[in-house]
Amino acid sequence: MISTFWQIFTTVFLVIDPLGFVPLYISITGGMEPAERRRVSKKALFIAFAVCLVFILIGRVVLTFLGVKPGAFFIAGGVMLFLTALDMLFGAARKTRTSTDEAEDYSAVAVFPLAIPMLSGPGAITSIMLFSSGATDWFTVSAMLLAAVTATLAVAAAFMKASGFLLRILGRTGVSVIERIMGILLAGMSVQFVYDGLVKLGIVPA
Repeated sequence: MISTFWQIFTTVFLVIDPLGFVPLYISITGGMEPAERRRVSKKALFIAFAVCLVFILIGRVVLTFLGVKPGAFFIAGGVMLFLTALDMLFGAARKTRTSTDEAEDYSAVAVFPLAIPMLSGPGAITSIMLFSSGATDWFTVSAMLLAAVTATLAVAAAFMKASGFLLRILGRTGVSVIERIMGILLAGMSVQFVYDGLVKLGIVPA
């Protein structure tokens, strides 16, 4: 059980990447007053948690309704996570562009791009549904997913609070190096998911 939780937590943490989130957070909230910055960060965290919770609760139901087998979703999820890993490895710009109105509306900025897609984007949702679809004990795995998401967002909250200090210590280069290391780890895990999916479908022997 501990190894399962560690795998879930590691995947969720790598995909959300709270440290790699810091430069974007600073660039978006740099011109805000401290009180406004705190309100934005709290709202972004709340929305991200709500989105992840919805998929923890109904993700498996959606897959069952669509008739998607766990093995098939393991392969699809592994491919999607591998693409996320490539973005992290090569420093591809994430889709975080906002309109002028959104840039001026701090409330909108908390929703997009901070909460979605940065904290609860396709990678996080795919990871949640991936683990939910392959679970034999849905309640236990859902509890593990909830704990992993909560812990990762708590780390993200701490990083946001200390964002200025972290950027001064690590610099943008340091943050970039760490993000690429996380990308390498995520790439390895995504390949493992594809292999597990092939095993579940009976295409390759266990």
